[in-house]
Amino acid sequence: MRQVVKKVRLGLNSRLGFFILAVLLFSVKSYIAYRTKFNLGVKGSMQELLLALNPLPFAILLFGLALYMRGRKSYWFMIGIDAILSTCLFSNILYYREFSDFLTFNLMKGSSSVSTNLSKSIAGILKPTDFLVFLDVALLIIFVAFKWIRMDTNPFKLRYAATISALAVVLFGANLSLAESDRSGLLTRTFDNNYIVKYLGLEAYTVYDGVKTTKNNTTKANANSSDLASVQNYLKKNRISPNIQYSGVAKGKNVFVIHLESLQQFMIDYKVNGQEIMPNIDKLYHENDTLSFDNFYNQVGQGKTADAELMLENSLFGLPEGAAMVTDGTTNTFQAAPAILDQKGYTTASFHGDVPSFWNRDNAYKSWGYDYFFSKDYYKNADKAKYNVGYGMKDKIFLRDSAQYIQQLPQPFYAKLITVTNHYPYILDSKNKSIDAFDTGDSTVDPYAQTAHYLDQSVGEFMSYLKKTGLDKNSMIVMYGDHYGISNNHKPAIAKLLGKKKVTNYDLANFQKVPFMIHMPGLKGGINHTYGGEIDVLPTILNLLGVKNQDTIQFGQDLLAPNRNQTVAFRNGDFVSPTYTKYGGDVYDSQTGKELKHLSAKQKVAVDNLQNHVTTELSASDKVVNGDLLRFYQPKGFKKVIKSDFNYKESVGVKKLKKAEKDDPTSVKAKNNGKSTMSDYQTDAPELKSSK
Repeated sequence: MRQVVKKVRLGLNSRLGFFILAVLLFSVKSYIAYRTKFNLGVKGSMQELLLALNPLPFAILLFGLALYMRGRKSYWFMIGIDAILSTCLFSNILYYREFSDFLTFNLMKGSSSVSTNLSKSIAGILKPTDFLVFLDVALLIIFVAFKWIRMDTNPFKLRYAATISALAVVLFGANLSLAESDRSGLLTRTFDNNYIVKYLGLEAYTVYDGVKTTKNNTTKANANSSDLASVQNYLKKNRISPNIQYSGVAKGKNVFVIHLESLQQFMIDYKVNGQEIMPNIDKLYHENDTLSFDNFYNQVGQGKTADAELMLENSLFGLPEGAAMVTDGTTNTFQAAPAILDQKGYTTASFHGDVPSFWNRDNAYKSWGYDYFFSKDYYKNADKAKYNVGYGMKDKIFLRDSAQYIQQLPQPFYAKLITVTNHYPYILDSKNKSIDAFDTGDSTVDPYAQTAHYLDQSVGEFMSYLKKTGLDKNSMIVMYGDHYGISNNHKPAIAKLLGKKKVTNYDLANFQKVPFMIHMPGLKGGINHTYGGEIDVLPTILNLLGVKNQDTIQFGQDLLAPNRNQTVAFRNGDFVSPTYTKYGGDVYDSQTGKELKHLSAKQKVAVDNLQNHVTTELSASDKVVNGDLLRFYQPKGFKKVIKSDFNYKESVGVKKLKKAEKDDPTSVKAKNNGKSTMSDYQTDAPELKSSK
């Protein structure tokens, strides 16, 4: 045994021996991380082989660069490369745990817009075992520092180094060939980053994303008006007439869009220990003058909330990577709901109790044509720690303090209010907890019941204010959940919440449902079972408001149209429809939930047709965003937004609002003889009581 150890040490004392050790340690570490830290959906021996193989090519290539160097530099270069790659792996583990996706260059480019207050989230995500990804780096440093492995300063022959580099290229070629044999068109027709990592590895994915990002930037620079023709042909082919019975029923009404942060459909009518979690939202959901949709899905990608806003107000999909609001919100041309309605006589405003730069809203909103953006600087309570929840003001305080500006808006107005308390990591102080947590045993999931209950109470208080001021009678209230609150990485907890022993991909697909409801006195309501998603909201709202929408570049369809296409595209290329559901690589019968492992010829044709529709739709939308194609097209009656016309600074906004109230005395406050209606807003927020 001693002789074996001696021979191993002698082998490791050579430059080649140290290189082999570093490559093997890194590859084994990567494989273990892939299997334990990510849900890549590995199935079968071929995918298992590829998962084990894919760290090797890039490890050999990158570590092998050190073999071209002389002396001690070679060793420290290898250790440095290992540290960089390990940091990348570590960062992706943390990001994936919450968002079920991998980091992209576009996302990192926009990281400054979402970095505020993320420390609490990271602390909640982090696990001690995550740091094991640095174990091989630590071992290599110890081996060298304590001279357990002696550095070989002899020159390494150039032809041997070149041979090792060539070996890396050959191995990658073999890896790619095997991957393509298992999944055809891996690099040309995938919308799911999981596939790239599963088949080619995290390093290959990073290169792929970098190439893709560069290509997209070049696409925008080279785009011209002719690129829009295929998009218009696609939309013309798929355009349908809106529901005539509902056309214009809300004409001239105010519109409130209430953003229900991270709220999922399964929470409707859900109880914990016999107590209804969301009595106010549940009541509204079931009222006769509320249109409620129980097959409405979030369709967000990495942009999460930003993607939801983009779809809701532009009927354009978010991008496969990053957030279009960040990467394109400042520079692109948009034809968004605020601009459309502003040109129809509406006052448009968005409310968010955090910094204006979050998700680049201060720039994107100018591109969308918002008259006002009431952000952190407009709220006197925003900076007080006890009023803040990490991503902005607590909902009860935020909605109450927003009312002071809502009462001054000239009518009709379009107002979007973005709540945040129900955001991960679901932090809520004991004074505001008035319901039991879930009992799944998952510390991440269990507080979700309490923050959702708090959100519901906040909505209830806001609705009471609307009734007291009479705003409810002249307003259409739209409520939507922007994305999931509980990610697919919490399957045992999800199973308990759904009352199942184990969840399938079919269950997870349906777990992507979020609430969507439209409430208005006199509206012919009820629960609508049509399949739809966030991409369909804008056409639906415009039809209800009586705004003609036949020549715009929008990818959604009126949710109330009887002949609409009910195929709902997920951002990664999966889909749901009334007939078939495809999720995580599995296909199901949507009505029975039965997995269809062996498709008949007829079923295969039907599924392929649905997949082709989804792929074409996503690609066409990406073409519009990546190429900034709307700069080449102007719908009839629509004027291009001039971004320089808007200024969201608090001093400017307040002055502008006072002038508008004076020039156009249609606001709630003006109709109340100039008296404030804030006394009508009743809240039980303990923070406000204690401050009096």
